[in-house]
Amino acid sequence: MGSWLGLEEKVAIVTGGSSGIGRAIVTALLDNGSIVYNLDLKDEPFDHDNYLFMELDVTDAAAVKQTVDTVAKRESKIDVLVNNAGINLPRLLVDVKGEKPEYEMDEKDLDVMFNVNLKGPVWLSQAVAKHFISQKSGIIVNVSSEAGQEGSEGQSIYSATKAALIGFTRSWAKELGKHNVNVVAIAPGILEETGLRTPQYEEALAYSRNTTVDRLNGDYSKSIPLGRVGKLTEIADLVCYLSSDKASYITGTTVNISGGKSRG
Repeated sequence: MGSWLGLEEKVAIVTGGSSGIGRAIVTALLDNGSIVYNLDLKDEPFDHDNYLFMELDVTDAAAVKQTVDTVAKRESKIDVLVNNAGINLPRLLVDVKGEKPEYEMDEKDLDVMFNVNLKGPVWLSQAVAKHFISQKSGIIVNVSSEAGQEGSEGQSIYSATKAALIGFTRSWAKELGKHNVNVVAIAPGILEETGLRTPQYEEALAYSRNTTVDRLNGDYSKSIPLGRVGKLTEIADLVCYLSSDKASYITGTTVNISGGKSRG
């Protein structure tokens, strides 16, 4: 007997599936019977017959096309694309204190974040959409952020890329709907520890907000109406639902999942 979501034997591509939110999404899709391809720079293996890893730099358009075509040829279809891979380097527009010029945004910072957070989803979506159009079905799930809806102090580049991803979602849904292809985005809020907040990241973010790392990592739950941070499994479960036929009339929108913190 299959699961309620009916994701058995669905072929899903997840970018950045080796850690954090991506790993939770891969796990949930596997648990629901999907065949999952994790496209990432390094592998963190899953003990599952339906799991496959392919090394990929999402900013390399030619490599993306080749990888997607390989998956499509091997499986004879692709059902789901989850654009999850991303990078966040906290940076200020102006370092008013003048103590950490390296935390003031420059061209390199812009290029790195725009390449991974925007060009990556564009190249993946373009390559996969061609197969979706041919088979007249498919779903693209873009992982945005509440920062893309509301902005975030010290993270303006990241916020801009996530806002642009929401714009892509709305536009692509209009372009692809006539081909029975859905495009949605999700906007997670504050989540439990993902293992991706390095000391360097926390130092940069604390400086950009004129606070200390200890204060930065205080009780986040106080700012969330539900009184707690989100679980990675909750993000993954939402992605599974949106990837299923149960959500077939949802397209061109961003689903906020922030415990009530974001206005959406």
